[in-house]
Amino acid sequence: MLKVYTSLLLLLFLVSASCQTRKVTRIDPSSEIDLSGRWNDVDSRKVADQMIYDLFDSPSFKTYASSKNRKPVIVVGTIRNKTAEHIDADNFVKKFEVVIHNSNVADLVESGEFRDKLRVERAEQQDYADASTVKQWGKELGADVMLFGEMTSETDVYNKKRVVNYITTLYLTDIETNKRIWYGQNEIKKYVKN
Repeated sequence: MLKVYTSLLLLLFLVSASCQTRKVTRIDPSSEIDLSGRWNDVDSRKVADQMIYDLFDSPSFKTYASSKNRKPVIVVGTIRNKTAEHIDADNFVKKFEVVIHNSNVADLVESGEFRDKLRVERAEQQDYADASTVKQWGKELGADVMLFGEMTSETDVYNKKRVVNYITTLYLTDIETNKRIWYGQNEIKKYVKN
């Protein structure tokens, strides 16, 4: 009898669990929602916006840009994730690229993987495209400076409380001279209580 009763309870539980429905609601992508307390899309967007505008407003960048007599050309390099969390570094880099591109303060050239794909396409055009439309070698816009950096974090935990401080450090370096043009940091601190 106990087995039958247990089986009925289990069946009832499974039926009720399968009847629950999930509700999905579309929200504004700019909404600030933080469910876990970990690094998220809002943090990426805020850091990219703030740091690029800090860069463009810095006296050292303005001096460098005025010495060029044109908009400086920036290539975004690697931003290393040295935190204990999984953070999509490629997505983070793209946020910086969007802000730079839309700023009209500097020109942006492709980096890494995309630049290589363009070069493969250009090579294939030499053999397969109509001669009047073939893109020529040696016409790439060379970058003046490279933006790169790293993300680190410091965590303090006690009982069911946690404070995480995310530190993003960026460097803008002249490609020809290796001279550091700008050095910036941004911090986001989160207090999480379970």
